[in-house]
Amino acid sequence: MNKQQVKGRYEEAKGKVKEVTGHITGNESLEVEGKLQKDAGKIQAGVGDVKAEIRKEH
Repeated sequence: MNKQQVKGRYEEAKGKVKEVTGHITGNESLEVEGKLQKDAGKIQAGVGDVKAEIRKEH
């Protein structure tokens, strides 16, 4: 697992916590912020996955 994958999955987890916390407390802005952070983490992890595949092929 490369740094991009680790950082992305970490951001994804933090975003999920914010999203759930916002949902439970009724804080829409925190919920939306969490969703955005989670999605950004998924993208970052995806970039890391692609990099890992490219390195594997070479």
